[in-house]
Amino acid sequence: MSFAYFDWIAHHAEVRPERIAVVDLASSRKISYRAMDERVDRLAAHLAALGVGRGDRVAVLALNAVETLEVQFACFRLGAIFVPLNVRLTVHELSYIVGDAAPRVLAHDDELAPMAKELKAACSVPHLLAFGAAYEAALAASPRLGASEPVTLDDVSTIMYTSGTTGKPKGAMITHGMTFINAVNLGIPAFISQRTVFLCVLPLFHTGGLNCYTNPVLHAGGTTLLMRAFDPGAALSIIGDPSVGLTHFFGVPSIYQFMCQHPAFAATDLSRLQIAGVGGAPMPVPLLKIWQERGCALVQGYGMTETSPAVLMLDADDAARKAGSAGKPVLHADLKIVGPDGDPVKPGEMGELWVKGPNITPGYWNRPDANRTSFTDGWLHTGDAARVDDEGFYYIVDRTKDMYISGGENVYPAEVEDVLYQLPEIAEAAVIGAPDPQWGETGVAVVALKPGQELSEAKLLAHCRERLARFKCPQRVSFVEALPRNATGKVHKPTLRERILVRETADA
Repeated sequence: MSFAYFDWIAHHAEVRPERIAVVDLASSRKISYRAMDERVDRLAAHLAALGVGRGDRVAVLALNAVETLEVQFACFRLGAIFVPLNVRLTVHELSYIVGDAAPRVLAHDDELAPMAKELKAACSVPHLLAFGAAYEAALAASPRLGASEPVTLDDVSTIMYTSGTTGKPKGAMITHGMTFINAVNLGIPAFISQRTVFLCVLPLFHTGGLNCYTNPVLHAGGTTLLMRAFDPGAALSIIGDPSVGLTHFFGVPSIYQFMCQHPAFAATDLSRLQIAGVGGAPMPVPLLKIWQERGCALVQGYGMTETSPAVLMLDADDAARKAGSAGKPVLHADLKIVGPDGDPVKPGEMGELWVKGPNITPGYWNRPDANRTSFTDGWLHTGDAARVDDEGFYYIVDRTKDMYISGGENVYPAEVEDVLYQLPEIAEAAVIGAPDPQWGETGVAVVALKPGQELSEAKLLAHCRERLARFKCPQRVSFVEALPRNATGKVHKPTLRERILVRETADA
C-alpha cells in the first residue's frame, strides 16, 4: 500500500506554507515549509538525473545543516535510502561503512571535501555533491520532480550505522514505518505539535539528533532550530531568549552538564521549556537534581538506533520520585525482560530487555549473521540488562555487552582493541569503560606487553588517535603483566574492571 500523504513536507507546504520548518543557525537562513518543499523537489530531480532511484543509497557527510534534512526527504520522494555518516570517524573507519552501503551519491560539507574525495576514490562512489554554491546551483538548474515514487511503511528509508561488537559497524535498516511510529511514540508524551519550537544540538547523523526530536517536529509541522555543533553558551542564550519562544530541547547527559557548568546557567530563564528530554546514556541523579532545582524536570528515556529509537519514557512528573528509571514503554512497543533461557523473569529480577513492535528494525544491511543472532521470533535482543518494579517502571541496570557510552557515543571495545593489537609491542589488550565526571564514561586500555618490549602511554594513545575517532580513544593506559581470563580462555572483563577501577580509586 502506498501513501499519497506520507510526504510530511509536501503536506505542510499545502496546509501551512509560510510556517518556518527549519532555522539554520549557522547561516541564519529560515526555510518555510513551502520553500523546503520546492527545494526538496528540485534536489530529488537532480539526484534522479544522477541515476538515483528506488533502493539506491545517498550518503551525507556533514555537520548539522538544513541540506542534510533536504537530502533525507529527497531520498524519500525517490524511494531511495538516506545514509547519514558520522563526521567524527576517520577516513579509515568511514571507508568500511561507505563501501558497505555503496552510495550512488555522497553529499558533503564543503569543508569536508578532502575526506569526501578520499572516500570517493577508496570506495568508487560515482558522484559527489558539495553543499554550498554547487548544491544551490544544482537546485536552481533542476526542474520540479513531478510524481514521487510510491513508498510503503515497510520500505527502507534510512541506513544508520552503529558500532559492532566484533569491530565492524552494522547498518541498521530504518523503515518509513519506524520513523512514522517514532513520531507518534515520542510526539504524544513530549507534546509535540505545529506550535513546537525545538533546538537541535545533537548531530543529525545520530538517531538522537535526527529523531529526538527533529523528525517528529517536522512530522507535526513545527519548527526546528539547527545548531551546527553544540555550544553550551549559545544553547543557553537561545533557551532564555523570549523572542525565540523555544519549547523543546533534547540532549545527552554531558550536554546538560556542560550547560549547568556554564556561567550563564544561573541567570538563564528556563521557564518556557515545555520539554527537556535526555537520553543516550544513564543520567546521573545529582545532575538531574541540579536541573530540577532550576524548575526544569528532565524527561528521561531509553532507546536504540534499532528501535527508531524510542522504547521507554519517564514523565517529568515522575522524574524525582523515580530517579534512575528510564520510565515506561512508549505507546507502540512491546517489551519483556528475559532470562538466559528466553523466558520472562519476575518483576524486580534482572534480565535482558527484548523489544518487539512496529518501531523495530527489520534487520542489518548485508549482515545475515547479525540478523540471526539479534532476533528471536521478532523480538530484538537489546543486549541491555534491565529490571521492572512493581509499578511498571523500567530500570536499565547494566549492559550485557561490553559497550560503554562516552558523551552519548557508543564505544565498542572490540573495535578499539583491534587497533591496539596493531602495535607489535602488545601481547594482549582489553578496553573497559571507567566513570568520568565530564563524559559519563571514558576508555581505559589495559595492556600486557611482550617480553622484552617497551611501549609508552604517549605512543599508544597517539597510535589510537591516528586511527580512531576521538570519542573512541582511550583516555589512559594501565600496563599489567597479564589479563585475567576465564576457564575458556576469554578475557574476564568483570574481574578486570574490579582490579583496575578499584586500584585507581584506591590510588586517587
